[in-house]
Amino acid sequence: MPMGRRPRNYEEKLIAPEKAAEIMEEGWKRADLHVHTTCSFDVLPVRDLHPESLYEKALKLGMDYITFTDHDTIEAYEILGWNREKLIPGVEMSVYDPEFAGHSLHINIFEFDREEFFELREIAEIEHDLKSFIKYLRRHKLPFIYNHPFWFEFHREPNPSAVPRLAKFFPVLEYNMHELKQKNELTIALAEKFGKGIVATTDTHSGRLGKVYTLSQGDNFREFFRNIEKGKNYIVPKNLTRELLIDEMNTWIDLIFEKSQKSSDIKNYLTGIKSLDTMVKISRSTLLNYSPKLNKTAMNLFYMISNTGLPASFYIHSEKSFAKEIEKNIEIESQK
Repeated sequence: MPMGRRPRNYEEKLIAPEKAAEIMEEGWKRADLHVHTTCSFDVLPVRDLHPESLYEKALKLGMDYITFTDHDTIEAYEILGWNREKLIPGVEMSVYDPEFAGHSLHINIFEFDREEFFELREIAEIEHDLKSFIKYLRRHKLPFIYNHPFWFEFHREPNPSAVPRLAKFFPVLEYNMHELKQKNELTIALAEKFGKGIVATTDTHSGRLGKVYTLSQGDNFREFFRNIEKGKNYIVPKNLTRELLIDEMNTWIDLIFEKSQKSSDIKNYLTGIKSLDTMVKISRSTLLNYSPKLNKTAMNLFYMISNTGLPASFYIHSEKSFAKEIEKNIEIESQK
């Protein structure tokens, strides 16, 4: 590799933006490999989050590879086209395997075509077979990532003890900006134990792409990803904190009350996150829709509640408790 630069261990992979700027001057490429657009069911239908808007934003930020990983859909690429400058086909697919995994996994996949996407969707939705799914990915030589390994769908029973075993099937694991440091550290430990690649992503649902990112080398995406698999990369990470969550909630309030022009635009929007869904339900009420003054009052009330930090603190506390439970249920060092 040029300049002989390569992280010697996993701790050295985590670098600050200032250091990343130096590395990029040497020709290293950067990408945020987990970004959602309005094509995802849990993203508000506002102009700022439309695939076209986010694509233009990514270009302005200077991203070398741009991808959108919406939930189980390739609609963003039907909108944008599949051959745009720097654009890499991506998707986040949910695979529920009750027998082998015991819970749902979210897997980011890249550089597929339409036929491959629909074949993968059939395996995920009909066969519910994680091993068959991964065999397909390997047979077709598609890059893929185990997303937020210690996150579990709210309507499914979590099975954290299975995660170390499942991680062995993936070439790359995800360090997710919307996870606590404790969970991300467990992911790093898994990657180091099993010799897996690691990426840092935003997993943004509110347009904050590029807040964290992955650095690697490669004149094309395959080469870029192959170097990540080999550990020849750096990440510029962040973890979920009280301050970050307050900022994120204020962004959602702005999107819900100010940038969603009609309440009917978000009538079917649900995240499963109670506080956000409550805001959506209130914002689309008939009374608020016909009373700009009342709508403004409701928005300011939500800003006030968010800025107290109480909702964020409550969520962080519950997540920390869950992280402690996870640590008790897994013993990474005992895994072979």
